[in-house]
Amino acid sequence: MHILLTGAAGFIGMHTAQRLLARGDTVVGIDNLNDYYDVALKQARLATLQPQPGFQFVQIDVGDRAAMAQLFNSQRFDGVVHLAAQAGVRYSISHPMAYLDSNLTGFGHVLEGCRAQQVQHLVYASSSSVYGGNTKMPFAETDPVDHPVSLYAATKKANELMAHTYSHLYRVPTTGLRFFTVYGPWGRPDMAYFSFTRAVLAGQPIQVFNHGQMKRDFTYIDDIVEGVLRVLDKPASPETPGVAPYRIFNIGNSGPVPLLDFIGCIEQALGRTATKEFLPMQDGDVPATYADTNALREWVGFAPSTPLATGIERFVRWYQSYYSA
Repeated sequence: MHILLTGAAGFIGMHTAQRLLARGDTVVGIDNLNDYYDVALKQARLATLQPQPGFQFVQIDVGDRAAMAQLFNSQRFDGVVHLAAQAGVRYSISHPMAYLDSNLTGFGHVLEGCRAQQVQHLVYASSSSVYGGNTKMPFAETDPVDHPVSLYAATKKANELMAHTYSHLYRVPTTGLRFFTVYGPWGRPDMAYFSFTRAVLAGQPIQVFNHGQMKRDFTYIDDIVEGVLRVLDKPASPETPGVAPYRIFNIGNSGPVPLLDFIGCIEQALGRTATKEFLPMQDGDVPATYADTNALREWVGFAPSTPLATGIERFVRWYQSYYSA
């Protein structure tokens, strides 16, 4: 297939591009290379992709209406994997406009391109953050998600609503994937596991929020990508009368891990003990996430399962190699 991949210089984007290319798809990757975190890391990710046959990179901001329209007009895509977004729960508290521009306006431009071309399938990144203050565990796709606790979460819920409208009105098959705390090699420096590793190696204390009383459903990057590709290959049928070709799936490890156990995995992989600074809960955060992945398993025959210790070991080895730490 000929695939448009947005956010190609991102963590999940780079790994997804590698898998698409490895199976013989051609990929046009776009990214705006913004400075939300280290641009050099984004460029290093791109450097692993650009020599590969079948990959083309174009620097475009999804929020640029004219550039996105020109991109869709210049070639025909069989599928679109939309991973570009302004990420980060806490950053959305202090920089709300970045989320409106990228996550809402930018997503609208992607939907419009898919509508104009009648793309066979749009797969896009949603987030476990949409569950907000829900206390029922595990989170299921049928649970109400009407009470987001961050603007980031609100934009992701809005994406799901926008996609449903395009699926209903224009019969564009869309699938949203609610990612649960993705980690692994080439990860994002603003994520806790990355900053914990950096601090422990530097002999600095790590900040442990909610006094360590947190649980997260940590999901290894290879499992995320496997889910993305399997879903991409199985869109909902646009021919079913009265039913929008629209799907939403959780993609998580279905095993929430206490934060202190998570830190313990990092300590074990590094062979060092972290100095912990215990702090209250941060605004916009939630105490626990836990994915019900039955729907994903039933649809594509797969659900994430990589053990946390295995994934953290792989991340730490990559980190030490990349940063010569």
